[in-house]
Amino acid sequence: MQLRRFRCDLPDPPATEAAGAALAGALTGGMLVTLSGPLGAGKTTLVRGVLRALGWAGPVKSPSYALLEHYPFSNIYLYHFDFYRFADPAEWENLGAAECFTPQSVCLVEWPERVAGLLPAADLEVRLAPSAGGDGRTLELSATTTAGERCMNAIEAALAASPPCASR
Repeated sequence: MQLRRFRCDLPDPPATEAAGAALAGALTGGMLVTLSGPLGAGKTTLVRGVLRALGWAGPVKSPSYALLEHYPFSNIYLYHFDFYRFADPAEWENLGAAECFTPQSVCLVEWPERVAGLLPAADLEVRLAPSAGGDGRTLELSATTTAGERCMNAIEAALAASPPCASR
């Protein structure tokens, strides 16, 4: 599949949550979505949008210290990983992370570069970066599979009214 990219400036955290909500509707079992960007870029905010759209009413926190949060829904198992503190590949085995990547699960992985050699190929790569000043951020998406393309299309359609957004 040819890689397609999408880029959009999001003005504030609610817009980031809206992008996550749009992503939620296109997620299916077996998917991996990676979330990259510096601390405070909005990765967990985007995940919060996914979870709220799927019906999760409880707290949504970054799993920076636990490394993993599990959200069981009736139709999928959603795993939210945060590998910011990941220091030793042995942690991957101790965590049992490989067991989470199944056809019935969706895995959202923050800081994927810290486990690059251990992760399966991502369907959708999400990059977030803070904008200069204010609460805005830049969202960049790269789809690498048909499932990832479906997710990108859903986000693009939801954000179409928010310029400046562009496909490449």
